[in-house]
This record gives sequence, structure tokens and C-alpha cells, in this order.
Amino acid sequence: MTSLTVPAPLAATSATATPPIFGLRIIIGLVGVLLAVLVSGLNEMVTKVALADIRGGLAIGYDEGTWLVASYAATSVAAMAFAPWCAMTFSLRRFTLCAISAFTLLGVLCPLAPNYESLLVLRTLQGLAGGALPPMLMTVALRFLPANIKLYGLAGYALTATFGPGLGTPLAGLWTEYVGWQWTFWQVVAPCLIAMVAVGYGIPQDPLRLERFKQFNWRGLLLGFPAICMLVIGILQGNRLDWFESNLISGLLVGGSLLLVLFLINEWSQPIPFFKMQMLGIRNLSFALLTLAGVLVVLLAVIIIPSSYLAQVQGYRPVQTAPVTLLAALPQLIALPLVAALCNLRRVDCRWVLGIGLSMLALSCLGGSQLTSAWIRDDFYALQLLQIFGQPMAVLPLLMLATGSINPMDGPFASSWFNTVKGLAAVIATGVLETLTTARLHFHSTMLVDRLGNSPLADADSAGLAHRLHEQAVVLTAADLYLCMAGIAVALILLIFWLPTRMYPPRAPT
Repeated sequence: MTSLTVPAPLAATSATATPPIFGLRIIIGLVGVLLAVLVSGLNEMVTKVALADIRGGLAIGYDEGTWLVASYAATSVAAMAFAPWCAMTFSLRRFTLCAISAFTLLGVLCPLAPNYESLLVLRTLQGLAGGALPPMLMTVALRFLPANIKLYGLAGYALTATFGPGLGTPLAGLWTEYVGWQWTFWQVVAPCLIAMVAVGYGIPQDPLRLERFKQFNWRGLLLGFPAICMLVIGILQGNRLDWFESNLISGLLVGGSLLLVLFLINEWSQPIPFFKMQMLGIRNLSFALLTLAGVLVVLLAVIIIPSSYLAQVQGYRPVQTAPVTLLAALPQLIALPLVAALCNLRRVDCRWVLGIGLSMLALSCLGGSQLTSAWIRDDFYALQLLQIFGQPMAVLPLLMLATGSINPMDGPFASSWFNTVKGLAAVIATGVLETLTTARLHFHSTMLVDRLGNSPLADADSAGLAHRLHEQAVVLTAADLYLCMAGIAVALILLIFWLPTRMYPPRAPT
């Protein structure tokens, strides 16, 4: 038996079953899954933005706070890799409802934790439940939606990369300023309860397929899960612990990389793998995964850079920074359906849409590289306007290229690839931005101090001068980061000319 030959009863997935007739119930179910996925992403972003207030409320230090973020992210990304297998085995509806229930319950318990250790355990488990949800959204869209409106379902998935992250800062500001830090955790309860009702009503119930355990890939789980967790924690904690100067980070990154290599080798020969390695031979899928990683770096940067600048230089609180991120986030509810309608036209080449979207992101970042210490919130609005269509035009064509090149039976494998790469890319983006920020901040601080030299200004109001030097170093660092992000966007544009082939929309209207 080769790696591509699987016994028929086990090879068959829920994706190959005859789908139910598309109608209002399916739409309600899809909206329920979308709501749960958005809430899951918001939970991670909001708690990260409000971490200082959470640490104050729980009386824990900075280092302990970073482990809360890292542990949640580690299990969340790892869950994305293995959730599609669980959904095929236990049924899509049953598994999704269990994941939402666990995520909600753990969110309620987190602020009630009696000590830091129990909170760390709760956040780790909540990350596991929350990470299982994004693959379900892609699975539902690929399985249940008719071909000629499938792009609109994928546009809903794209909201998790464009709309959701932009709400993190405003919601963090709302809860911490006017309600209480506990609500950064409890905010998930009401929308998750609504999502559970929608999923229970709208998603059809498949039978259990427990016979799949007879060929369960235990070796893959034991290699892959710790590999992903080790790499995520190593990347997120690397900048704080000075990377390979730390034995812990060295062990996590080297050990995680070795386990990941063994995991991928194991997946190649498994009859029922978690990742179908042969799919990387699909040109458009490989291009979409590579480009997605770069796009997510840019999208995360255009949220973090202005927020960090306004906080450090202008003294803004999250609630004051909110209008900047909301200006790009809220219009996504209109922009994404419009981009989906554009890509759904047969005469429109989605590669051109992708190129234009990346160009708009590059222009936005080039504009940001002109940042000065005089900039306030209003000066960022023009940059955000470019991102209103730049973000969806850079994400949705990638989904179209990735999913349009696969057959329905490989849908769960595509979901594993896309969501795991998406999760890892977000972690890598965080690590890259933190490292670049630290390096450039040190560089500019050193250069400014050297230029100041023995100037008489150095002896006058030394405390105020040090503050001004730090502010200027922050400004120069932010400008450098914007310029670097523009370079990444341009590099991704150049890839379009060599890698992807044209993909026509399924049964597109003429």
C-alpha cells in the first residue's frame, strides 16, 4: 500500500459525503462558526493588548504575563494542525460544539483562578479549544457552500485575518477603561452562546467514525504536537531571553525543529496523515502558503506599529488608539464581499487582484516610513484608508488559489495546512517584529547618543533629554519597520510573476 492508497471506508471523509441542500440553515450554521472563530481570535488579541491591566489585576510580573501569552498561542497553533482529523472522526457539528463549550467555560474560569499556576493551566487549555475552531470555518465553507458562492464563504474566513485583529485594541480599551480587566476574558461568553445555538441548528449531524482510530497516527501526534508547541514558545520568548544566549530557548528551538522534521517525514508515509505532504506539489497551494506567511507579517505590523508609536511617543491609551485600527477593520464587512464579487468574475484574474492589494499595502507602509515625532492619531488615517481594500485584496485571492487547486476529498488536509501555516506565521511575525524593534531601537539609541557626544545639552536637564532621545529612537524604529514591511510586500508582488498559475472561480458568473 502506498501513501496515496487508503482503504475506502477510512479514506472517505465527511467532505465526500453528499452535502445537504444549501439553504438558510446552512447559512446560520456558517455564521455561527464564523462568530466563534472571530471571538477566539479576539480573545487572544484583546488579552495581549490588555496584558498590563491583567497583570495589575492579578498582581503578577511581566515575565509571568509573557508565559500566559506564549502558552495560549502554543496550544492554539498546535490544535489547528490536528482539529480537522478530530472533526472527521467525531463529526463536524459535535466537535465544533464541544470546542466552543470548552472555550467558553475556560474563559469564565480564567479571572476566577486562585493563583498564577492555575491561570496558566486554564489559558493553555483555552488555547487548545480556541485553536480547534478556525479549521472548522474553512471546512464548513468548502463542504457546504455551492460552488458559485464559495468565495463569499472564504471571504468570511478572511475576516479572521483582516477584521478580527483590528478589533483587539478597541475592545481592550473598552473593557479596561470602563468595565474591568475581567471582561477581557468574559467577553467571549455571550457571542459563544449565540454561536453554539447557530451551529447546533444549522450544521448537519454526521455519524461517528470511530473506526478511524484503528489507523490513528499516534506517532504523528506525539511528534507534531510538542514540536509546534516548542517552536511557538521558543519564538515568542526568544526576544525576551536573548535567543540562543538562553539554554531554554536553544533547547526549545533546536528540539522543536528536530521533532518537526521527524513529524513531516512520518506524515509522508502515513495512510491517514494529519498533513498530506504530497499536496505541497500543488503549485498554487505552495505559493498561497508562502505568500500568506508574508502577508500576515505585514498585516500584524500595520496594527502594532501605530499602536506602539502612539502609546510610547504620544502617551495614548488603547481606547484612544482605537479609531486608527477601527478605520481599517470595520469597512472590511463591506470590502470583503465586494472583493469576493470581483474575484468571482471569470474575466478577472485573481493574481492581479492580489498584486494590487499588495501594492496598496506597500504604499501604506511607504507612507508610514515618513513618520515623525509630530504625528498624532489623525496622521495615520490616510494610511489606514489604503488598507481598507489592500488587506482583503491581499488575503482573499490567496484563499482562492489555495482551495481552487484541490479536490473535495483533500479539503480537510488543505484546512490543516492553511490554518497551521496561518497560526505559525502570526507567531513568527510577532517574533520578527519584536526582534527587529529591539535591534533597531538599540541601534538608533546608540547613534543618537554618539551624535550628542559632549554637547552642552548633555548636562542640561539630563532626565528630559534621555526621554526625548528615547522618543526619537522609537520614531526612527517605527519608520524602519514600515520600510521593512514595504519591502516584504514588494517581494511578494515579484513572486506572483513566477509561481502561481491562473485560477478561475468555480462556476463563476459571466
